[in-house]
Amino acid sequence: MVIMNVEIGIIGGTGVYSEDMLEDVEVKKVSTPYGEPSSEIKIGTFKGRRVAFIFRHGDSHSIPPHKVNSQANIHALAELGVKMIIGITAVGSLKEEMKPGHVVIPDQFIDMTKLRNTTFYDGPKVAHISMADPFCKNMHKLACDVAQELGIDHHKKGTYVCVEGPRFSTRAESNVWRTMKADIIGMTLVPELTLAREKEICYISISSVTDYDCWRTDEAVSATNVIETMKKNTVNVKRILEELIIKLPTERNCECASALEHAFI
Repeated sequence: MVIMNVEIGIIGGTGVYSEDMLEDVEVKKVSTPYGEPSSEIKIGTFKGRRVAFIFRHGDSHSIPPHKVNSQANIHALAELGVKMIIGITAVGSLKEEMKPGHVVIPDQFIDMTKLRNTTFYDGPKVAHISMADPFCKNMHKLACDVAQELGIDHHKKGTYVCVEGPRFSTRAESNVWRTMKADIIGMTLVPELTLAREKEICYISISSVTDYDCWRTDEAVSATNVIETMKKNTVNVKRILEELIIKLPTERNCECASALEHAFI
């Protein structure tokens, strides 16, 4: 049952959300059959658009990547009526040209996770959704256009390899990801994206590059360095987010909206 008619969902961190981001904010605690979402959901209005915000890692960043309850997060947003989700992520770069401080708007992913609940269809009903083109093409184009208009260093394509975490890669792993033609590496895209598709929700990722993983130099990645760079990147991510929200369509004509139509045998 839809609790309220919210158009847009944002899943991100405390750095992206600020108290003045939304007007008329309500805080909702939503229970789901899959347990509790990562945080209470802040619901408000941004320039006439109804928006719901979830802190992926909890209010105080206390939930590690492999423990994020993406089933609960996506189900809760679907219950609120959300039809479009913007996932904000921090990533490492596997390509020289994707520099720390840049934004990547990925168009593909490789799933290297191991322990996560990846579907709402565990049986007896089984859905085989198509993920050939995993991100919403319409939202993706809009996000790229916004980044271009704002003059932000960005990349319109990229393959995101999602690893289990919470540890960072070994040098051997980092070089394997490069041979797999991955462009960026992170820990949170999957199954968030695939679960959204099962709910017929459009999804894109705005991925902020914080480091070069560990393939490029003898310098290892550290959480401290990642956080410092992410804080700097947040300004541009918020600029993209604010412009993108007001440009998202009120009516959808993409394949995401009918993702389940041919998924059942």
